[in-house]
Amino acid sequence: MSLYETQSPLTQSISLPRSREGDPVFSEPWQAQAFAMTVHLHQKGVFSWQEWADSLSREVHRPGRAADGSEYFEAWLAALCHLLSEKNVASSATLLALQQSWQRAAEATPHGKPIELASDPMRGQ
Repeated sequence: MSLYETQSPLTQSISLPRSREGDPVFSEPWQAQAFAMTVHLHQKGVFSWQEWADSLSREVHRPGRAADGSEYFEAWLAALCHLLSEKNVASSATLLALQQSWQRAAEATPHGKPIELASDPMRGQ
């Protein structure tokens, strides 16, 4: 039996990398977090399955995207950001500011330590 249980159709995404047992596989923690946020927002009714599928498909097939699927979770995150902006959950400017803040926090965090948004040296300025 799988340790991963959810009722969301998002778990049935065809291109989602999977283990032999059929569970989603994530190579980095942010991928699992983006997946979990997407499932949660879908379950809360922020967007429909069709809206998600359309948004993800646009991003996966965007010109310039790696054809080998290596950018799948980058496409996933871009699709989520697009929907959040489209649905007025967060503006594009807010999403960009958060992305930049996380990048600064990552750069300021010593190797091996967890990255926390509070580590952004420009946070709160």
